[in-house]
Amino acid sequence: MKSDKGKISQIIGPVVDVAFQEAEYLPNIYEALIVKRPDSTDLILECQQQIGESTIRAIAMDSTDGLKRGLEVIKTGKPISMPVGEDIRGRLFNVIGQTIDGLPPIKTKESYPIHRDPPKFENLSTTNEVLFTGIKAIDLIEPYSKGGKIGLFGGAGVGKTVIIMELINNIAKRYEGLSVFGGVGERTREGNDLLREMISSGVIRYGQKFLEEMEKGGWDLNKVDMNELAKSQATLVFGQMNEPPGARARVALSGLTLAEYFRDGDEQSGGRDILFFIDNIFRFTQAGSEVSALLGRMPSAVGYQPTLATEMGLLQERITSTKRGSITSVQAIYVPADDLTDPAPATTFAHLDAITVLSRKIAELGIYPAVDPLESTSRILSPEVVGLEHYNTAQKVKRTLQRYKELQDIIAILGMDELSEEDKLTVQRARKVQRFLSQPFHVAEQFTGTKGTMVSIEDTIKGFNMIMDGEVDEYPETAFNLVGTIEDAIEKGKRLIEQSK
Repeated sequence: MKSDKGKISQIIGPVVDVAFQEAEYLPNIYEALIVKRPDSTDLILECQQQIGESTIRAIAMDSTDGLKRGLEVIKTGKPISMPVGEDIRGRLFNVIGQTIDGLPPIKTKESYPIHRDPPKFENLSTTNEVLFTGIKAIDLIEPYSKGGKIGLFGGAGVGKTVIIMELINNIAKRYEGLSVFGGVGERTREGNDLLREMISSGVIRYGQKFLEEMEKGGWDLNKVDMNELAKSQATLVFGQMNEPPGARARVALSGLTLAEYFRDGDEQSGGRDILFFIDNIFRFTQAGSEVSALLGRMPSAVGYQPTLATEMGLLQERITSTKRGSITSVQAIYVPADDLTDPAPATTFAHLDAITVLSRKIAELGIYPAVDPLESTSRILSPEVVGLEHYNTAQKVKRTLQRYKELQDIIAILGMDELSEEDKLTVQRARKVQRFLSQPFHVAEQFTGTKGTMVSIEDTIKGFNMIMDGEVDEYPETAFNLVGTIEDAIEKGKRLIEQSK
């Protein structure tokens, strides 16, 4: 038997033990191994531990169904790698860099390993610049920093994925930026919706013929224009809910590798500003937890893996800005049972520049996006970065809403009549502010029937100041829900007053 081959000695779920003849030929940690399945397809394993004299323990990147002891395992001599180059624009990949969109294979020969060191300290960039998204609640209360890390916290079904889709749409249109989307352990349906949305909005370009076919309900990949596809502004990498934990634990790194390639460029092309979306970073932790016990590690708090902070650090330290370009990352973070102290979301907190918390209570009021302005924060909300007017307006909005929150207990027990005139006015304006933080999204047009809007920061500041200064007190609060600018709200208010006569 050749020294670069081993044999499967044990299979427990996604964890496979491989025995080699001689200890000196054991594969390195993180090296990729290939198993030829009985149906002649390849299964990729990743070496995790060297146990005993000549045995290694590996995680499978796909289902281990059909494997048996004694099957041959071949060393590749390198880690799992992702294809890089301009050909990858507009394409869909799985965790090991294979295309999964049904289109012709990638021609590029170049590839990057998914396990890489973070950029050196002297190459890092530390400038503070605001990335305006066109979403009022975000731009005003917790502005995103270019090259920063942003967390979208929320329980199940409060709208994390919808905000991510809107951000991709807005930023592609406004900045013509490149996006990489990592679908980590989320619903396959959402991935399908995202691809269709991106094709419809022109972020991914399949060409006019395909678009016409898609609008009729068809999906004929023969009509895709490959020249148009190369002009796409996004690349997608998926390891969804139905995949084994090995794939879900590595797909975030696969997506990040593509984002790093776009950020740094190659020798010919310079760096770029990239957006990297992860939906959902909790599933990355969850997948690590699933394989941790099978790898023989003792679980720590709440059953998570003892290496939770290390794994998170290895991923997050690579998401950064260099002198060549920046990666701005938006990470949806599922909060189990709405408990922000759970170790998985709590570990992620330490790495973030801005936090957008989505609240079920606000969603129940019919206010979307359901951003909680009192829980959400940003490192760059300071007069030096955003300017004095923006900073003062944001603080005033928070003060008004905080006062309303304090008064809610009194209102619940004694009713509105017991409040002073000043407090009554505060409550009325706070309720309008709360509703004005909502806005119709482009990606939700088919559900709401309302045209989506992008609102500039100048219009946002002007609108909130007018509400808090009492310039629009005469209009009903429903006029401020799901509108873009203050002019839209006034127009809607006049219509509502007219109808009620």
